[in-house]
Amino acid sequence: MKAIQFGAGNIGRGFIGAVLAEAGYEVIFADVVEELLNQINERKAYTVHVMDTNKYDVDIKGISAVNSGSDNAVQAVTEASIITTAVGLRILKFVAPTIAKGLKARKEKNVETPLNVIACENGIRATSQLKELVFAQLDEDTAAWAKTHVGFPDAAVDRIVPPVHCEVPLDVAVEEYFEWDVEKASFVGEIPVIKGMTLVDNLEAYLERKLFTLNTGHATAAYLGKIRGYQTINESIADPEIYAVVKAAMQQSGEGLVRKFGFDHEAHFAYIEKILKRFQNPYLKDECNRVGREPGRKLAPNDRIILPMLTAKGFGLPYDKLLLAAGGALRFNNPDDPQSVEIAEGIKNDGLEKTIVKFTGLQANDPVVGEIKDAYDKVLTFAK
Repeated sequence: MKAIQFGAGNIGRGFIGAVLAEAGYEVIFADVVEELLNQINERKAYTVHVMDTNKYDVDIKGISAVNSGSDNAVQAVTEASIITTAVGLRILKFVAPTIAKGLKARKEKNVETPLNVIACENGIRATSQLKELVFAQLDEDTAAWAKTHVGFPDAAVDRIVPPVHCEVPLDVAVEEYFEWDVEKASFVGEIPVIKGMTLVDNLEAYLERKLFTLNTGHATAAYLGKIRGYQTINESIADPEIYAVVKAAMQQSGEGLVRKFGFDHEAHFAYIEKILKRFQNPYLKDECNRVGREPGRKLAPNDRIILPMLTAKGFGLPYDKLLLAAGGALRFNNPDDPQSVEIAEGIKNDGLEKTIVKFTGLQANDPVVGEIKDAYDKVLTFAK
């Protein structure tokens, strides 16, 4: 059994690629970083260092790598039984052409073995987005063939894999906890049995539970911590004032989720406590700059700040701590992050209100715009 993992970065190696290898797949990593590809093909192995309350190593062997835009990658698609991605939502459009070429080749070679493609990204229905990009590249006959031979199950993924320095460059450090929930109904053919992959029926609930709990809290900790001058998430969360806001923001998001999906209130709030403990992991020094990167994307109308805010508002619930997260995102100052620079320049040149409207998708006359403007000033109280 062959699996192609598009994206050989920390998430690709430390989470999805490792799970597939442990399940018995021959994992082929597809990426564009030649140095990384060469290291994988030379060593053909790496170690996942679990750094948590429990510490242990998982050796991953028998791996190889191809350039994701090469003919070798297309050939790998023709031979694979599962394809996964961990590249970031913005990069899916660059992965799609290779997958499309591979699907056309499978059809031409009369490959009848079912193929399932799962985008393991931080976003709502990333696989559906990838499917749309792939089908846009297919001719009519191949598209018709793919509808019956290729599944595109959406997924929710959860594991913190920060860029921790390892003595062996390919090795990766991870937290022990992980969750990979995949939409059962969208598979084609016999569903593969993969330890660590959970099949679910109502994926939307799992997607929003993760994105608007862990990611909401993570972003809030990063933005407020950055303003206060902290470098890492565990430093930020150790600050009692920031901890209180992060916890409250997750709870405000959680109250909306409980009402929207009928989650058990006690169980969901226990889930929030578990995530807060994960943020405090002293062994994974996850940087605020990494977690807070691309603030424009995180301020998008369907992402981790605005949507839970509007969900809470829609149920008549408080959302003032989520407003602080929005204010922090607008003040995220990282000259190496293009979106951070774009937001700062937008505020300077076009004004705060127009910049809020541009990135959040809110209407200019929406009262929430004014509330976010107020929060933009309030977060300065977190500055040292």
